[in-house]
Amino acid sequence: MGRHFGDLAKIRHVITYSISPFEQRAFPNYFSKGIPNVWRRFKTSVFKVAPPMVLMYLTYTWGNHVHEQTKRKNPADYENDH
Repeated sequence: MGRHFGDLAKIRHVITYSISPFEQRAFPNYFSKGIPNVWRRFKTSVFKVAPPMVLMYLTYTWGNHVHEQTKRKNPADYENDH
């Protein structure tokens, strides 16, 4: 059992290729392709995600406002108390 973790099983008729970590580039095409791709994906999904989030935020703030109003005492209930 003196095999390394990557060589635990032998699979026939499967060819695997590998490259040294020293030959890889950490961020290839990061600025030329990565950032425009993020912007494109953001533009396509913002109109699917933003309206429900805005609606939920408005519902949450409205609910908190109504809750704070119902916690207050009504001064009209205490007019006749001396």
